[in-house]
Amino acid sequence: MIYGIGTDICDVRRIAASLARHGDRFAEKVLADGELATWRERSARWPDRGLRYLATRFSAKEAFSKAIGLGMRMPMTWRHCEVAKLRSGQPVIVLHGALKEWFEAQGLQAHLSVTDETDYAASFCVVEKIQTKSPDQVHVSDTSSSTVLAELVEAKALLAGSPSTSSGRTALSEICRQPGQIT
Repeated sequence: MIYGIGTDICDVRRIAASLARHGDRFAEKVLADGELATWRERSARWPDRGLRYLATRFSAKEAFSKAIGLGMRMPMTWRHCEVAKLRSGQPVIVLHGALKEWFEAQGLQAHLSVTDETDYAASFCVVEKIQTKSPDQVHVSDTSSSTVLAELVEAKALLAGSPSTSSGRTALSEICRQPGQIT
């Protein structure tokens, strides 16, 4: 279930002006330790890439703060929200401290998209509430194909190995009666 949606567009020139006015203190306020190291490396080699990196992180954190409905109020802080990336390049939100504890207690999961061009960085964040289900609430349509296959193998084993196959037939008929019926 969707908990919240946030989006942000950031003018890279505004970030450049903040850096010019406040120096590294601006980046140190906005970036988590891992992000700060990456920003410094990129800025040293390619100043424009470093600037856009900072702008995308700023934008992503703004979008995330909107999606969770807190804005920049505790437990949401710039440095407790980190934008990392998977090996595939997909951006992900990594949380720390009190923000991580709050987020996990709420049962939330975040999905993030970031982009940048010469003058703008933009981000879109969807936060969903993860619903846990008891085994009697799980339907075939809710499960992966490997889970369905495992249930079918188990039902087949019950049919083949049971002296009285009524329980095996019942299990198989229960599986096939669910939404997303297997044929």
